[in-house]
Amino acid sequence: MAARIRETAVDDLEESHEINVTPFIDVILVLLIIFMVAAPLATVDVNVDLPGSTATPAPRPETPIFLTLKSDLTLAIGNDSVPRPTFAAVLDGRTKGDKQTRIFLRADKTVGYGDLMEVMNLLRGAGYLKIALVGLETLPAAEATAPATSGSPAPAPNGGPIQ
Repeated sequence: MAARIRETAVDDLEESHEINVTPFIDVILVLLIIFMVAAPLATVDVNVDLPGSTATPAPRPETPIFLTLKSDLTLAIGNDSVPRPTFAAVLDGRTKGDKQTRIFLRADKTVGYGDLMEVMNLLRGAGYLKIALVGLETLPAAEATAPATSGSPAPAPNGGPIQ
């Protein structure tokens, strides 16, 4: 509190009950300037004019060719096991020599990344460059933990009902 000193005969100090807001205003103005300078630096504003696409989604082939890498690192085309030395010849037979055929690659979740890359290199060496990786569709964590409120069964990860 600020006190005014008056010279009186009694040497009595009188208190002033006014609030001195000048230091408060100084601090607020400094903070305002800091925020005005820092706010534009904190935003990311990159103007990008993205092009539109008129491409239609690729249709799924009538008979997809699935290449499976099992947990024991053996390969299977469809349901038939294939040894690695004859892999390219068997794949050419299944695709009738069409190297533009999309190969759907499935791998067990226990297979290491290096082993998966070896199979992709086998495909590239055989001339097949269109490779699609196959995985299970899963529900987001919020939907998967939410209890079902209706009497219908919840959908399975592959889209069918859980029985």
